[in-house]
Amino acid sequence: MAEEAALETPGTGEQPVLDFSEVLAESGVTGVLDQLDRDLVGLTPVKTRIREIAALLLVDRMRRTLGLTAQAPSLHMSFTGNPGTGKTTVALRMAEILHRLGYVRKGHLVAVTRDDLVGQYIGHTAPKTKEVLKRAMGGVLFIDEAYYLYRQENERDYGQEAIEILLQVMENQREDLVVILAGYKDRMATFFRSNPGMRSRIAHHLDFPDYTADELVAIAKLMLAEQQYRFSPEAEAAFREYVERRMRQPNFANARSVRNALDRARLRQANRLFAKGGRVTAEHLMTIEPEDIRASRVFQEPVSEA
Repeated sequence: MAEEAALETPGTGEQPVLDFSEVLAESGVTGVLDQLDRDLVGLTPVKTRIREIAALLLVDRMRRTLGLTAQAPSLHMSFTGNPGTGKTTVALRMAEILHRLGYVRKGHLVAVTRDDLVGQYIGHTAPKTKEVLKRAMGGVLFIDEAYYLYRQENERDYGQEAIEILLQVMENQREDLVVILAGYKDRMATFFRSNPGMRSRIAHHLDFPDYTADELVAIAKLMLAEQQYRFSPEAEAAFREYVERRMRQPNFANARSVRNALDRARLRQANRLFAKGGRVTAEHLMTIEPEDIRASRVFQEPVSEA
């Protein structure tokens, strides 16, 4: 271990010393944080908070190495924000960080929704919830749209049973499982008000802002590059206009909507090349043109000025 390699005892009576750089390098955490920067455009507040949590955990680990006692930090989290803002990706990287620093045994992520936890009849919920928890042990359990676990309007809803089981495990087995609850900010606030026991177990609240138009265009270019596509200059301008229009329409889901738009643009590009026929180069096959973007119905639908 790096702590052992970096632990120095300069002389009799002097305190042992850890080299922060060596411990950090051995953990591999810097690589995970760098990967997070590459994976996600923008989200500076979120990335800053993840780095702060990583620093806290690294220092806690070094304190334990030097025999300093302290209560293990609480690691359960809440991620709030609109769809497509990177919550699942950050959860994956958080699981890696926790594993590299020794706070979870495996570092895997189990992502679920209400349907994976809550049964439809008496006696069904507990086995479903416990099976999910069993799969997640040693890693991170990511519960998307967590507020759907609690349905106040239905006194006979079985979601409360799942919540009670989760609360017990979050408290009694917090050294072997980290739970991340995710969803819309306003709905998560209501959920926590209705479930104070859950609120008290959440140590870190991260809010994921919506992407700007510039960030969404940058995300689109990265997505295309991963598949060896690119915009022509005119197509990039058309896609920026598409994004600005789409952001003002209902059900916009940030990077998720961008990915769907690119899938449709690639489909139109393929049909355009197929219809044209003749000889093509790699450049033709790689390039998205403005007509592949402007054929979207987004350009035909009225745009809200709100």
